[in-house]
Amino acid sequence: MERPVASPRFMASLALVAAVMAAVSAVGCHYPQDWVLENVLVLVSFGYLAWTYRAAPLSRASYVSILVFTAMHEVGAHWTFAEVPYDEWWRGLFGVTLNEVMGWERNHYDRLVHLSYGFLITLPMKETLEARLGHTGFTSAFVAWIFIFASASFYELVEWAAALIFGGELGMAYLGTQGDVWDSHKDTALAILGSFVTLVWLAVMESKNDCFNK
Repeated sequence: MERPVASPRFMASLALVAAVMAAVSAVGCHYPQDWVLENVLVLVSFGYLAWTYRAAPLSRASYVSILVFTAMHEVGAHWTFAEVPYDEWWRGLFGVTLNEVMGWERNHYDRLVHLSYGFLITLPMKETLEARLGHTGFTSAFVAWIFIFASASFYELVEWAAALIFGGELGMAYLGTQGDVWDSHKDTALAILGSFVTLVWLAVMESKNDCFNK
């Protein structure tokens, strides 16, 4: 299925939005050193996207997906993922916290971000495989799913290494397990689930498009 490629003007607009989001996230962030750590991979990722844009541009949908995930990540970087006050926001809207409604005892913002990683980054990865390696159909979908699996697992190792290296409050803020010994397993599983949902949705949409064009 043909997807409209992002124009240079569109890319410039997204880059400006991303820069503003990062700046806003940095202002008054709760743990400045943690903010820096959280944004290292963001900087590397955006550098890679800029480097590969001319050789293998992605669709507008892919770049918007990346921007949405970045926005969620910057929210977590501002407060740390374990301390995003979504409960207070929810109480302000509905008079009761979301954790009370759902019966949760921990801050689940990090879980949402891991789920969203799989959901939002699978399409860009699938398109990258199709553009640079020529993989299509099931192959690109399966390899994209494996990439999400591997990268989500690798990130958990990075968090563990950072906690060991920096230790103390900074290490715990970056790790963000909130006392759950299965935290890394659950985070990885949610990323895999999010990726699977996206791939199923893409398969359904492509099937509908094929039927429409016959």
